[in-house]
Amino acid sequence: MGKRIISRRRGAGTGPYRSPSHRHHGPIYHPSPSVAGEAIVTGLAQAPGRSAPVAEVATSDGVTVRMLAMAGLATGDKVSLNRGRVDRGSVLPLAEIPDGTLVANVEVNPFDGGRLVRAAGGSALVVAHAGREVTIQLPSGVFKTLLATCRAQVGAVAGGGRLERPIIKAGKKVLMYRTLAKPAFKVRGVAMNPVNHPHGGGAHQHVGRPSTVSSGTWPGAKVGRFSKSQRRKRAQRGSGK
Repeated sequence: MGKRIISRRRGAGTGPYRSPSHRHHGPIYHPSPSVAGEAIVTGLAQAPGRSAPVAEVATSDGVTVRMLAMAGLATGDKVSLNRGRVDRGSVLPLAEIPDGTLVANVEVNPFDGGRLVRAAGGSALVVAHAGREVTIQLPSGVFKTLLATCRAQVGAVAGGGRLERPIIKAGKKVLMYRTLAKPAFKVRGVAMNPVNHPHGGGAHQHVGRPSTVSSGTWPGAKVGRFSKSQRRKRAQRGSGK
């Protein structure tokens, strides 16, 4: 009996495929609505489990908040939390952010803490205000309409040039991706043995069977691409036809 392929064995992140918890410094979300006013950036820290650095800010009441660092943010800068001026790193409702402003860490629902545009170097663009709704353009180019009470950070996420740095050694990439719980390398199925992958084996590297599978195929054999008929049916269901 063959083994489960790696993509199936990973699942939701179990055993050796789970990101080490001791490298994560806790969740990073927008501060509570009760924390409002100006705050001072007291330090910038590296978060190994994230692609972007983290900024620590302190309010006048002595409350310390950890948030994503925006590009250009430095120790000693002042940011506004939940109300105040529109400046780099400030957390404000979309209703108070003018059109043409770059934002990041955008909330999908009011006060959910921020869900969109959180990767290093990412930024969205505030396009238009229309009553209780605000339209933004995501890094993918997709336009999304959100409630004006949803909050966002002003600016682009720091660490945008991380992908330009060469890795040099394969072992360094393995250690770097281990923290992110991602596979550093992807081995082709046709390069494996037949016991490890349905596409493996043979006198030369070839699939040896149809590369499209139906959605009802059992998990150990569900490799390759879904058949076109299945994709067409899903598209028709999504369009309401």
